[in-house]
Amino acid sequence: MAKYTTELDEVFLALSDPTRRSVVRHLGGGPASVGELARSFPMTLPSFMKHVRTLEASGLITSTKVGRVRTCSLNPDRLAVID
Repeated sequence: MAKYTTELDEVFLALSDPTRRSVVRHLGGGPASVGELARSFPMTLPSFMKHVRTLEASGLITSTKVGRVRTCSLNPDRLAVID
């Protein structure tokens, strides 16, 4: 039971920020590069990357890097923890 609670807490903590919720919403339509995701927000790229790392740590998104482009994808299985 404690593991389930920890997983749920991680997901809700990641979704508690409006920027991160917006990123998850955008990725619901398909994978996107970090640059594409960051364009929508009035912050520096290093600040935006903190949000990406939080989402990755919670398991809500995964990212892969090819060359200089990091592409993020939604992990819908992780959202199932909320159900």
